[in-house]
Amino acid sequence: MSKQKKRHKSQSGALPWWGSALLAVLLAGAVTLLTLWCQPNALRQIAGIFVKQPLLIILNALPVGLVLLAAAFLFGNVFYGAALSALLFGLFSCANTVKIAVRDEPVFPRDLALLKEVGAVVGSFHVEIPYTLIAAVLVAAAALIVLGWLLPPAPGPLRALQGLPGRALGALVSLGVLAALTLTLFASNTLYNSFMIANPYYVPGAFNQLGFPYCFFHHFTTYAVERPAGFRADEAAAWQAGGSDGSDAPGVNVVIVMNEAFSDISDAPQFDWTAESDPLKHLHALRAEPNALFLHTAVPGFAGGTANSEFDVLTGIQTNALSETTSSAFRVVNRDLDSLFRVYAASGYLTQFFHPGDPWFYNRENVYRWFGAEDIRFLPDFPDAQYKGRWVTDQYLAGQIIGALDDAVAEATPLFHYTTTIQNHMSYTADKYGADYVFPPLSLSDGVTCSEASETMLKVYFEGVRDADALLGALADDFRERSAPVVLVYFGDHLPHLGEDRLAYRELGLEPGLPEAEQTDPFAAYETPCLIWANDAAAAVLSWDAAVAALELPEDGTISAAFLGALVLELTGRGDQDPWFSYLNELRRSVPVVQGELYAPHSVSEAELDALITKWRRWSYWKLKYEKP
Repeated sequence: MSKQKKRHKSQSGALPWWGSALLAVLLAGAVTLLTLWCQPNALRQIAGIFVKQPLLIILNALPVGLVLLAAAFLFGNVFYGAALSALLFGLFSCANTVKIAVRDEPVFPRDLALLKEVGAVVGSFHVEIPYTLIAAVLVAAAALIVLGWLLPPAPGPLRALQGLPGRALGALVSLGVLAALTLTLFASNTLYNSFMIANPYYVPGAFNQLGFPYCFFHHFTTYAVERPAGFRADEAAAWQAGGSDGSDAPGVNVVIVMNEAFSDISDAPQFDWTAESDPLKHLHALRAEPNALFLHTAVPGFAGGTANSEFDVLTGIQTNALSETTSSAFRVVNRDLDSLFRVYAASGYLTQFFHPGDPWFYNRENVYRWFGAEDIRFLPDFPDAQYKGRWVTDQYLAGQIIGALDDAVAEATPLFHYTTTIQNHMSYTADKYGADYVFPPLSLSDGVTCSEASETMLKVYFEGVRDADALLGALADDFRERSAPVVLVYFGDHLPHLGEDRLAYRELGLEPGLPEAEQTDPFAAYETPCLIWANDAAAAVLSWDAAVAALELPEDGTISAAFLGALVLELTGRGDQDPWFSYLNELRRSVPVVQGELYAPHSVSEAELDALITKWRRWSYWKLKYEKP
């Protein structure tokens, strides 16, 4: 048989090159649909969003198609390329679904370098594996491989792309185009912010609404810290010079508790509680005491971003000002950083951080070491931890905090302590505390109604608030009886996530769920209650009434979370110990709330305000990138 006849025989039944090209487009669309189907939200919801914003279809299909094309070149078969693309994007989308369920955080490109997180999740955390989704991805990939074997392609029209070197070149060009688009089109914040989504600050929601492939590639260029215009390292270093040694400040013990999703939305007129059913009875009683200061803190995000609130309070650097794209402040920390821990430690305090969660959450195991905390404890350090459902209880943490203070007092060492709780973490489903758990009824005012879904979420959430309030009461009861001076700071990290698109907020007419034009408070979605309370010993040594008056707080008692740490330093006699925190107190007096480009009413001119904020941003950048604390 001649070579020409052999060649003809080998190509009989083969897919022509133009058929492969057409199939590449169709298969890229199919794999994109599979990837979107694996997301947490329903495919029909995504389709509804994409129909209104069709550019999202292209932005999600482009990375899928380019990876498919690269693999098709490499294997010489479009079906094999589609199989590999389906495996990569499908399984990553499944992982994204799991991560959002477990951590309320999507899969980011940086997770490729944090493989130990995967092992930690699977090995030590209750994870609901989406077996149906994974099986569908594997079946789809297998079917594509079979089709590739049954329908082999004919050689392409370009001789240069035939053979292994040519196929490798085609694969490299495809991946090169993807890399270029990642650094240009996908990196565009203007494009990303142009899409209409329910809450741009809620990153998992953005992934669900804009599509996993597009958001994943967009975040290749996020978590940067933008260099402020006009920044000079020598100028910022000069700002940091000076400060007192803190030797003349009273050695009061400071205990800060940031409670998961702690809020006072139950105080809204839509609810009608009795004295017995009130979820916040201890908070209400304590804020009326003479040694109490009640505030609201404007935290960085809505319904998520616990670590961002920690970052703002402890460092005085504001998450929302790091860059237009950074949504997780802890992800930009990779070196020693000034914090409240270091200020108190400089005066001989024992500094502690407690969190009954896994140390890999938000990279806390490293970040708190970089913050300078001396005694850091995570879930593995609490072997006798008590659980309510899947989370460690606030009641258990009360005992741990009291025990830590006992030890510090016994050693005659003042204590600076920070706890981040976890019990009232979402999701607020009926089975959160077990299938047979009976929740107290929801007390709504006359004429107020909501759906069964919202009622369930609120019942479950308010049960967690009751336990958080009980933790506050237990700490106050213990500290009240002590002769050692103690200041307790108790606040929430963010408002709760009560359904997609703020379902419960909208149904009840709560301000965070109202259209922006109808809101009377532009910070309502970010405000959490903050109680600062002193026992009699601390009130006496601090001259409480005079110290509170000297803070010069705004009439509405609302401040940015980034100012809270500096306020605590001033209240406990350490306002001048560190120039950075001293400046934050000066800034707070001028403009008590800064939320992105939104400011509370302020006492300075626009030019003065701009100068104050500019200095804050430049100084923040220096601390993150240059300072050696």
